[in-house]
Amino acid sequence: MTTYLSCGVNINAAQELVKRLKSRFPQIGGFGGLYPLGDQYLVAGADGVGTKLKIACQQQKYDTIGIDLVAMCVNDILTTGAKPLFFLDYFATSKLDIEQATLVLEGIIKGCEASQCLLLGGETAQMPGMYQAGVFDLCGFAVGIVSKDKLIDGKSIVAGDKLVALPSSGIHSNGYSLIRKLLEEHHVDLTFETELKDNLLIPTRIYYHEISTWIEHYVIKGICHVTGGGLIENVPRILPEHLKAIIDTQTWQPPTIFNYFQQLGSIEKQEMYRTFNMGVGLVVVLESAEAARLCSTHSECLIIGEVAFGHGVDLC
Repeated sequence: MTTYLSCGVNINAAQELVKRLKSRFPQIGGFGGLYPLGDQYLVAGADGVGTKLKIACQQQKYDTIGIDLVAMCVNDILTTGAKPLFFLDYFATSKLDIEQATLVLEGIIKGCEASQCLLLGGETAQMPGMYQAGVFDLCGFAVGIVSKDKLIDGKSIVAGDKLVALPSSGIHSNGYSLIRKLLEEHHVDLTFETELKDNLLIPTRIYYHEISTWIEHYVIKGICHVTGGGLIENVPRILPEHLKAIIDTQTWQPPTIFNYFQQLGSIEKQEMYRTFNMGVGLVVVLESAEAARLCSTHSECLIIGEVAFGHGVDLC
């Protein structure tokens, strides 16, 4: 059985690092960092797109990876109810390819437009010897703002509240180290797998429109961005310590691309839900009646579980 750890990605090690940092800086560990500013908070987030970059470089398709970058950062700060204000990027390479960089930046611009935030600038670093020719790395930094009395922090979540899922656009930007290993081990030639190739670079969905609208019409208690660590590791991040999430995986059908890789690597269910988003990009926590009202109005939303006493996540 193939696991994320066997590909060199150690989620437990990342969690241990956060734990050590939290011992000195208790405010660390959320999806966005809070900076008090009068009666508001500035909310900041930083992220990248992982080894999805390698797929983009292999296919020489650079026009969507910038959307991924903005989405990964903006979706994180949206979990607090914040309105995105501005974005900065960091582009690092061995030798600058202007055409390549321009396509990447065009994607970043599109992502910022979809998030209604301003691209303020960034840094372009040329570091010969650090990267192979044609290879680059990306990081992004987003800042938003939210009133202190409208901050969504999960503290009001109680047992019995419902988990409402918003679909992902596909794999988003996590799990690609595992995907690349499976493609290599099973000698999958993407040249002859057009549908699979196209699915691998579908950009991460940006949830700005939905969240900015919903916070005005529904009482939202918590928002989880399903990123690295999947549903199993991310949902508990927004729950009070004495509560757990019970997720009914029979309530939705993951996109076929997840089934494809699960079968290809004989990957256990628990590992899949700890590595990939499995078709759920965002989880919103609401009281039962509010969840039903939301789902009755927005057909793509679905109640996938509830909050209970305990710890972590139970899949059923």
